[in-house]
Amino acid sequence: MSEAPTTREDLGEVNRLDQIVDREALGEVCRSFFDLFGLPIRVIAGDGGMLADAHVEREICGYVNGTNGGRITCAQTVGTVRKLLPAEDEGTLHACFTGAVYRVVPIRYQGRLLGRFVVGPYLPAETREVPRSLLLVDPGIDSDRAREALEEMPRVRIETAERIAAHLRGMLDLILFSGHKAHLTSEMHLLSVRESYRELAEKNSELQRAYDRLRELDRLKSNFLATISHELRTPLTSILGYSEMLTSGLAGELAPEQLEFVGTIHSKGELLLRLISSLLDLGKLEQGHLALQLESVDPMALLKDLRETVVPQAARKEIRVTIAAPEGALPPFRADPLRLRQVLGNLLDNALKFTPPGGSVTLGVRATTLDDGGPDDAHGLVLLALPRGALEFRVTDTGIGIPMREHEKIFDAFYQVDGSSTREHGGTGLGLSIVKRLVDAHGGQIRMESKPGDGTTFYVTIPEAE
Repeated sequence: MSEAPTTREDLGEVNRLDQIVDREALGEVCRSFFDLFGLPIRVIAGDGGMLADAHVEREICGYVNGTNGGRITCAQTVGTVRKLLPAEDEGTLHACFTGAVYRVVPIRYQGRLLGRFVVGPYLPAETREVPRSLLLVDPGIDSDRAREALEEMPRVRIETAERIAAHLRGMLDLILFSGHKAHLTSEMHLLSVRESYRELAEKNSELQRAYDRLRELDRLKSNFLATISHELRTPLTSILGYSEMLTSGLAGELAPEQLEFVGTIHSKGELLLRLISSLLDLGKLEQGHLALQLESVDPMALLKDLRETVVPQAARKEIRVTIAAPEGALPPFRADPLRLRQVLGNLLDNALKFTPPGGSVTLGVRATTLDDGGPDDAHGLVLLALPRGALEFRVTDTGIGIPMREHEKIFDAFYQVDGSSTREHGGTGLGLSIVKRLVDAHGGQIRMESKPGDGTTFYVTIPEAE
């Protein structure tokens, strides 16, 4: 059965002698007393267990134990002494049938009886004759032989024995105090560790509940966005369709001012449709429901098509858009052309948005490799990985740049470097998050280099699909 945990209320309580005593130190003290005075010393715990024992068997003991009656009587005497509980602090004497005596002294601490120590057996100094009790213990006892054996037993005066016992009791008190101090320090440390562990466990449990709750809220958010986006798409399609018909004159000629209003409706509707599409893509990516449609992709054709798409927009801002590629044709590679175009198109739109008039944007591509070492790359196992063929696309602008403190956050959903209500550039903060997830879905990598005022470059490495 395990012990009850220590509390602050019972931290200083001492219930057992072996709870605070250092057995090795106790044994050393008893041996030193035995060597100094020649008197046997035994320390007995409250439950009768022997904690220290310093003695040698005396000749009289060996002689008596060689007889049947002596062996039985000796065992009874020793058993009585070990169980003796003296009432007085000075102790009590218990006579042995050999004429020797045992001095039994209680060991008290904090008002509790924790054990006792026994000095003896020894002969009182005034004992001169073999006691009759020794001769009667067994018929085989020889009085002359017993007298010779008793002569070897140490003799001590009563007052000397009392002083020795008092001195030993003082030494034991010191040992108990030191042991209690160490025990208290240890218990306080253990209690502190338990308390810290309990607090840590509680905090960990609270964090786990908060994490589970956040996961549930994130799931509900994704479901909500997906549902709302899907439901908004249907009426928005009608709005765009009817605005196009009005613009084309199917419902009759419109005045210039009316055409301007309808054009605004159509352009804002397309903006809203792109936002809804982004939300749907984000929901699919978060839930892992977006499947890639792998085809053979011509990288140069992809970049040229992207450039042609944004040239009118760039011309309005007087921004030059160029393509930088190595000499010679790059081989086609397998990827999802629609999603790859979405990745590069989003980066290109951002570059044009944050580049001031008169600046430039460059689309680049080169062949490279991507080490497929998995999560063990950080441990050096990347040296054993097989490199895969890959293409590195880059989008470089001469725009305003991104502060270093924002670099780790720009791929978070709905995060914007300038989140103020008066920000100059529009957007929802979903573009780069979707880009990152689409690149991850391809098994690729994306990184960024940027300094405020020096422009930004995004590097997208897409491996050859297996």
